[in-house]
Amino acid sequence: MRRRVAAARVARLASVDPAGRLHVVPICFALDGETLVSAVDAKPKASARPQRLLNVRASPDVALLVDEYDEDWSRLWWVRLRGRARVVEEEPEREDALALLAAKYPQYRDEPPPGPAIVVELTEWRGWAAVP
Repeated sequence: MRRRVAAARVARLASVDPAGRLHVVPICFALDGETLVSAVDAKPKASARPQRLLNVRASPDVALLVDEYDEDWSRLWWVRLRGRARVVEEEPEREDALALLAAKYPQYRDEPPPGPAIVVELTEWRGWAAVP
């Protein structure tokens, strides 16, 4: 599971908004042991304050889904992660998160994310694969 998650390019972050509604958004991420990091990057957003940041501040329990789909169903797999998230705006912790992301994504080396990072301390890993 760890190898597949670490190599994956995208995950879906599920959080709960202050009204108790689920919110799911695709994210780029990097894995460092039992910690997962993501950032609010420079791609256009619907708001200057993305919903995921408001949600994490209001309710830090999150879930993430990392998966691989293929028309050859023998290649299917998924991993669901749960953890406690927090928004990181202060240095050096934000800078450390961005360094992990830049090591994985060339786009982040070329244009470092200007916004906060989200740091998730992972507490649960569950997964399935058609072929282990």
